[in-house]
Amino acid sequence: MTKAQDYTKAFNDMLGAIPTDFGAVQDAVRNSAILSEKLSRVALAAAEQSTEISSVWAKEALSALGSVAKAQDEPADYTKAATDFATASTETAAAKLTALAEVAKKAQAETIDLLLASGKDAAAKTTAAVQDAVKEATAKAAATAKKPAKNAA
Repeated sequence: MTKAQDYTKAFNDMLGAIPTDFGAVQDAVRNSAILSEKLSRVALAAAEQSTEISSVWAKEALSALGSVAKAQDEPADYTKAATDFATASTETAAAKLTALAEVAKKAQAETIDLLLASGKDAAAKTTAAVQDAVKEATAKAAATAKKPAKNAA
């Protein structure tokens, strides 16, 4: 049975030959964590506001339901109480749904702003890195061109 070839040294040599800027990786991870934190704040604020709106809505509905459950003197009064409850519930639902839509709209706008700002920042950093790399490559090429050619005598 043949022994499997050990590629560990070749792999380590290959990785060692690749120039790696771990500072850039750390910056990317840090920037990602900061963006995640900001997006989480937006989501949590929206969830808190939505919960508050829903809680108030439920309390109002339960309060209004009390008038429906109340004993009435005349049978027609039950119909009126149910109709009044349905009308009030419809109006409240429209107002609460509008409020929830505003919360969602605000969260969406804040998220888009954060993502656009993050994209602009990343583009600026990438442009700067490419410009630095071009300058470095140009300088190395110029230095190589200025070196006298060695005679093979």
